[in-house]
Amino acid sequence: MFAPRVALASLSGESDAEWARACARPAGAAFLGGIAVDDPTRAAAREMVDRDRNEFLPDDPVAFVDDQLAALDDDFLRAGVNVRATRLEPVRAVAAVCADHDAILEVNAHCRQDEMCDVGAGETLLRNADALCEQVAAASDEGAPVSVKVRAEVEGVHLPTLAKAIERAGADAIHVDAMDSRRVVRDVAAATDLFLVANNNVRTRADVFEYFAYGADAVSVGRPSRNPEEVRSIYAAVKEWFL
Repeated sequence: MFAPRVALASLSGESDAEWARACARPAGAAFLGGIAVDDPTRAAAREMVDRDRNEFLPDDPVAFVDDQLAALDDDFLRAGVNVRATRLEPVRAVAAVCADHDAILEVNAHCRQDEMCDVGAGETLLRNADALCEQVAAASDEGAPVSVKVRAEVEGVHLPTLAKAIERAGADAIHVDAMDSRRVVRDVAAATDLFLVANNNVRTRADVFEYFAYGADAVSVGRPSRNPEEVRSIYAAVKEWFL
C-alpha cells in the first residue's frame, strides 16, 4: 500500500498538500482532508466552522481534490483523501480523481462531531454497515485503492466484524483509531487481510513497536504531523522494527 510504513493522518481543515509536503520525505503516505463532498456533509461542515472548527469548504470539492493531488504527484509519498459523505455519486467522483493520481480514497467513518453524525456521516456509518459498504464499493468500482477510517470504543460496534464486511465490499485498507483500546488492532488484524494502519497516540518507539506487535502493517500520526522532527523519530522506529 505504501512505504515507509508511516502515514500522516488527516487533521480537520489542516491537511492539505502543503502540510503533506512538509513531512514528505520520512512519511510513506499522507491522508488529506477530511473533505465534505456532498450537500449534507458540507452543510454540517459549515455549522462546525460557525463554532470555530477548521474545515475545508472549497466551492468545488472534486476540483479541489484534483488540484491538491496534482501538487503531490511528484512527491515521495502516496497521497490519500479522507472524505465525508452520505451520497454515493460524490464518492465516485472523488474516487475517480484518486484513481487518476494513484491516490487512496479514504471513507471517513470516524468523525464524531454532532453535526456530521446528525446527517449520517462519520462515526454514524460504523452503526450502518450497509451504507458504509456501499460507499466502499462505489469508490472501489472507480479503480481507487480504498481505506476506511474507523474508531474503536463505539458502543454496539464490533470492529473485527465490520472490517470483514468492508473487506468483502472492496476495501484494501482499514485505518484504526484505537482510542484507549490498542488491542483492538490485534483483533482486526486477525479478522481480515486488510492493510491495517494503526492510529492514536503514536509518539514513541514503544508505541510503534506495540502497534506492530499487535499486527498493524503501518502506523499513522495526527497532531505530531505538524512537527517534522517527531515524524522523523517515528519513521526511525518503524525502520528499526523492519530491520
